[in-house]
Amino acid sequence: MKMTVLITGGAGFIGSHLTKELLKRGDEVIIADNFSTGSRDNIVPVDGRLPEVYELDVAAEKDALRELVKRADVVFHLAAAVGVELVVNDPVRTIETNIDGSSNVVKLASEYGKRLFVASTSEVYGKSTNEVFSEDDDLLIGSSVYSRWSYACSKLMDEFYVMAYVRAAGLKGTVVRFFNTVGPGQTGRYGMVIPRFVRAALEGKNLQVYGDGGQSRCFCHVSDVVRALLLLLEHDESIGNIYNIGSSNLITIRELAEKVIERAGSTSGIDVIPYNVAYAAGFEDMRRRKPSTDKINALTGWRAEKSLNEIIDDVIVFEKGRGAVGNR
Repeated sequence: MKMTVLITGGAGFIGSHLTKELLKRGDEVIIADNFSTGSRDNIVPVDGRLPEVYELDVAAEKDALRELVKRADVVFHLAAAVGVELVVNDPVRTIETNIDGSSNVVKLASEYGKRLFVASTSEVYGKSTNEVFSEDDDLLIGSSVYSRWSYACSKLMDEFYVMAYVRAAGLKGTVVRFFNTVGPGQTGRYGMVIPRFVRAALEGKNLQVYGDGGQSRCFCHVSDVVRALLLLLEHDESIGNIYNIGSSNLITIRELAEKVIERAGSTSGIDVIPYNVAYAAGFEDMRRRKPSTDKINALTGWRAEKSLNEIIDDVIVFEKGRGAVGNR
């Protein structure tokens, strides 16, 4: 059955890929985006069809948002402040965008009885030293002195808000925690590591590894992430639950830089930049970030399928296709 789907932040990286997949299925798509980090270049026709696009700020324009929520069958709330650099440099915007925007979306989805998915992040696991992160783990957030943790806390409050409305008002809400989603179309402008590395490698510049390079991450192709979202949509059992979405293949950032150089056929070197130089004094990071995806697998059968080599190759092809060089 065809649906009308509202995607906040639909001109962003994940939102634009989700939009394309929904249009392929024949669904109607409405995008609400303030284009602060999203791009109109991400909105392209699929089989001759385009989404409806409304330029609005979900945190500030609740009345306009209300009309869009009323029309939708499903809402994917992806609008958020993105990227470590933006979070560190503009914590006020981070907090207001994430908390105020989510508050408006959750209230309206609840008021009109809409199916809702709210995007959260692996950042909510904070400084946990667990080998693998599971959805019901305790969370350990760093000090409020460091703006770096404002993103994690704001997204965690979004999660609490969704769960409170599920219990108190019957909201048909689900939270998804993304772990380092990557793929073609992602910008390195706000610190995303793979597009930043790929761009540098293609330009013959040294890749800048922040910290000591020993911190490890798992990277998941955006096509796998979109597939996970659509599978969860098919299962009403996902209502009132939280799901990790990510790959389980760990790699250190130093190893990642070496792999990007190899895949790009580049002669670039690697510069190791201390955190206090790259960001700010007192910057803290997680040494390891690996998700358990047993919960979503048990419900839907989902596992990440794309390898890291495929991810890097897709980003290389995309960046080569853009042609011009520069900081994007």
